[in-house]
Amino acid sequence: MSEVTVEVMQVRARREPPLMAMPLPNRLAAEAIGAALLVFFGPGSAVISAYRGDAISLEGIAAANGIIIMVLIYAVGHVSGAHFNPAVTLAFTLTRHFHKRDVVPYWLAQCAGAIVGAALLWAFFGDAIDSAVTAPTVSDASGFGVEVVLTFLLMFVIMAVATDTRAVGQAAALAIGATVGMDVLLGGPITSGSMNPARSLGPAVVAGELSDLWLYLIAPPLGAVLGAFAYTFVRGDTAPSPSGKEPG
Repeated sequence: MSEVTVEVMQVRARREPPLMAMPLPNRLAAEAIGAALLVFFGPGSAVISAYRGDAISLEGIAAANGIIIMVLIYAVGHVSGAHFNPAVTLAFTLTRHFHKRDVVPYWLAQCAGAIVGAALLWAFFGDAIDSAVTAPTVSDASGFGVEVVLTFLLMFVIMAVATDTRAVGQAAALAIGATVGMDVLLGGPITSGSMNPARSLGPAVVAGELSDLWLYLIAPPLGAVLGAFAYTFVRGDTAPSPSGKEPG
């Protein structure tokens, strides 16, 4: 094989996202189940707190959101990449770490799972589901900016631990879970710390509270894309991850 052929193959490999080993239906099931559990245990901690008279503090709610992400990455990261978040899927796609053909199926699975998780919360705790609905407590402009920054940080960390072989891959779930927990701790009183359009969509649809949903459908994807490209620039290498595992 000539040096020119080898070079062409290397360039093509850098441009193509990695193939995932599991069949698409398995990956979609993992994404849907993961999104449902994420909503039930993450925002669900706020619902249970409201249902039991503020039984769980902001710190506890932040911890619940971080821990559920961490355990789900360990559980199905090797199956679907553990996105659970349309913003993460979009950012991976635009940075060539995920196939474009799978984007819409992933989005549908994530959103369907989030709605199921929210429906379970409503079935168990009734009107307390309103506590899982994301809404800014500041102006729309400030809330939009906060969600962009929170999701920027989340995606920046995800790109580091999930796509860069120089990072400690075994600690990916811990790093991502800690980031989510910190974002909820700081952003919770301002925007509920969503960082995830599906996480906001599920409770909003079930509770019938759609007035602020637009903010969470736009700001997190924008922040995720900016965070992904920022890390790509800092990294200085646009090659996709060799493993094809993109937890988030």
